[in-house]
Amino acid sequence: MTTAPAAPVAAAKAPSGAQQKILAFASLIVLLVFFSVASENFLQTSNILAILQATSVNGVLAIAATLVIITGGIDLSVGTLMTFCAVMAGVVLTYMGLPLPLGILAALGTGALCGLISGALIAKMKIPPFIATLGMMLILKGLSLVISGTKPIYFNDTPGFSEISTGSLIGVFLPGVPVPNGVLILFLLALVMGYVLNRTVLGRYTFALGSNEEAVRLSGVNTDAWKMAIYALSGAICGIAGLIIASRLNSAQPALGLGYELDAIAAVVIGGTSLAGGRGSILGTIIGALIMSVLLNGLRIMSVAQEWQTVVTGLIIIAAVYADMLRRRRAG
Repeated sequence: MTTAPAAPVAAAKAPSGAQQKILAFASLIVLLVFFSVASENFLQTSNILAILQATSVNGVLAIAATLVIITGGIDLSVGTLMTFCAVMAGVVLTYMGLPLPLGILAALGTGALCGLISGALIAKMKIPPFIATLGMMLILKGLSLVISGTKPIYFNDTPGFSEISTGSLIGVFLPGVPVPNGVLILFLLALVMGYVLNRTVLGRYTFALGSNEEAVRLSGVNTDAWKMAIYALSGAICGIAGLIIASRLNSAQPALGLGYELDAIAAVVIGGTSLAGGRGSILGTIIGALIMSVLLNGLRIMSVAQEWQTVVTGLIIIAAVYADMLRRRRAG
């Protein structure tokens, strides 16, 4: 991969959207206060842990979606890819009886390979990201059902697998602070990917591709290769999400996955990442994921019907996209 001149890449990185992150964080605080007043059960330790556990899955998927959306693309397959990675871990660990590290590698490798294929369809075959990842979503949904025989794959005979998500490493060292490992993985991944986006060549090209891909290509950069690398990394992160959710359920559920991509994309947009590409942050995405988890959890505690929860989620996505459009008009 050719290194581009510093000036075009540096110039391509758009503002971080600090105002949007502040607004999102303020919205999170308002939601916390509102649901705390509305229900005395909201701030109970068990409920806070449930919110964090839910965020650990959606947050990891949202980080994966953030990378792709910053490039100006979209990935509708993150939810079914998460499921497919969980199924492949089940094949290695349960069907083949291989050790836990190999199951983890299988999930991460499967995610990276599927992401690479999606990236190749987009970069090499010039298929629009929406269509390419929609097709990948349906393929992975079908493969998950075929490989598993439409039945869940259980991990009862795999020692330590459930500890990936539900164990508490922090609780071991700090008794009385039972932070689930899934939450720890989320925040560690957020720190790592925040560093990657802001301090590495891959991060600079991620922003550059979303800002002006043609200018980057004309400066001598192999944009196809970088785009495929970004999709592959995003896929590997979906593999992490697959391990977390399979560990939490102690099974790979082949019918699970559809709908997760919408929550992930909503979290990304709420956090200030532009759907037009070129701007975004991992911090904003984490705040957006927390907003989604707090909102849905609070609505459940208030006994709001499931169908109305879906309506609220849709309204939030529309409002977040409209806010992004207004920001771009003002910037233009």
